[in-house]
Amino acid sequence: MLRVVGALALLAFTVYTLVDCVQTPDDAVKGLPKIVWVFVILLFPLAGGAAWFLVGRPTRPRLISGPQDRPGPRRPRGPDDDPDFLKGL
Repeated sequence: MLRVVGALALLAFTVYTLVDCVQTPDDAVKGLPKIVWVFVILLFPLAGGAAWFLVGRPTRPRLISGPQDRPGPRRPRGPDDDPDFLKGL
């Protein structure tokens, strides 16, 4: 049973890294050409996938931006911080 779980985990990891590699734009791939990365991932599933994540995969921009990432003036967070709201009271 443990062999089956390990084999399924390795298969899932290989499929995930292969799909990630194929969906990455050609100009963003680091190290080797994309087609070489595909063959490395398929020929050496564990080592190839690990190498893809450590060397070949481009860094992704952060998807969640914090208040420090927004340009421009800070907006009030609540009505008690908004001077226009407080003038109307």
